[in-house]
Amino acid sequence: MSDSDAFRGEIRAWLEANCPPEMREPVRTDADVCWGGREVKFKNEAQRQWLEACAAKGYTVPDWPREYGGAGMSAAEAKIWREEMARIGARPPLSSFGIWMLGPALLKFGTEEQKHHYLNQIARGEIRWCQGYSEPGSGSDLVSLQTFGEDKGDHWVVNGQKIWTSYADKADWIFCLVRTDKTNKYQGISFLLFDMKSPGVTTKPILLISGNSPFCETFFDNVKVPKDQIVGQLNRGWDVAKYLLGHEREMISGAGGGDRTAAIGAAMNRSAGGVDPILRAELAAFDVDALAYAAMGEKFMDEVKVGKGHPAQSNMMKYAGTELNKRRHELVMASGGSAALEWDSDASDGGSKARNWLRTKANSIEGGTSEVMLNVIAKRILELPGVS
Repeated sequence: MSDSDAFRGEIRAWLEANCPPEMREPVRTDADVCWGGREVKFKNEAQRQWLEACAAKGYTVPDWPREYGGAGMSAAEAKIWREEMARIGARPPLSSFGIWMLGPALLKFGTEEQKHHYLNQIARGEIRWCQGYSEPGSGSDLVSLQTFGEDKGDHWVVNGQKIWTSYADKADWIFCLVRTDKTNKYQGISFLLFDMKSPGVTTKPILLISGNSPFCETFFDNVKVPKDQIVGQLNRGWDVAKYLLGHEREMISGAGGGDRTAAIGAAMNRSAGGVDPILRAELAAFDVDALAYAAMGEKFMDEVKVGKGHPAQSNMMKYAGTELNKRRHELVMASGGSAALEWDSDASDGGSKARNWLRTKANSIEGGTSEVMLNVIAKRILELPGVS
């Protein structure tokens, strides 16, 4: 038996012993997703047990170093972990912007004190984060942001506004881009961490067309931020921001696997009791593209883990993944017929199909628009000449 076979056997046995049956069901509602945090409310005892069991072994962040709350898995071992999770249909024990975005940035740019303090809390699900990037007037042109941190000696005083801050009203802390030098557009931004309960921080949910409200406006009014809560160098926060954006785009793309880009043809045919030939052909074409995307995602993840990934490859995955996800939900709606349009009933799980379909309209805008992704791909991967 090879080492990888032995490791797979070990993971399989642990999952069979520790993953509750309730955690092997598809995610159907927001309540099925565990975000952790200081004020976490578990849907049931199984959700709590699953998080605690995984956190105790470092399995919420399997490829992070053990000293920062991870399991210290190699890239090959982490791949086996993902495959065994998928085999039994296990839900992620923890969904977290801290895991997907801030954690990788802290591992690269954080001080040892910051890594030990924040990463272990993130891995255990004790702290929930939101992202303070976009501002009114500073979306795709993010470096034009105006939220300003005034130097007060041992701390900054932050004033300004962020927008599209996902779950800001539920987050414990924020990782935030703040201008700390008004004379330099690119090298005048710093990357700050601060508590959302700091005096002067307020949030206001933004109601979306789907009827849900994951996004917020966030306001800073003379917020005091200690100097040791900067990540990376003063005025070089754009370096941290760009690195984090790559991981955000990887998350949005679904390149790491999951339901967003999985094949759906067989399931749609079963649930619809057979569909018309044209729709069947569209489902088959989608499944071929989804499987190709999954293979490309695995290759991409393997290259990233060994330091061989192209810096702009996350842009390519983000573009392809979000367009695929939008197409997926168009097909789900088409296969569901008129019943899929039900907005508020038990039979439609509270209109989940229609709400999810409407939510996908933002996929090609959030985290960088598809137009911006195509520009980056053209310049940095295809090396096409830019417009002077």
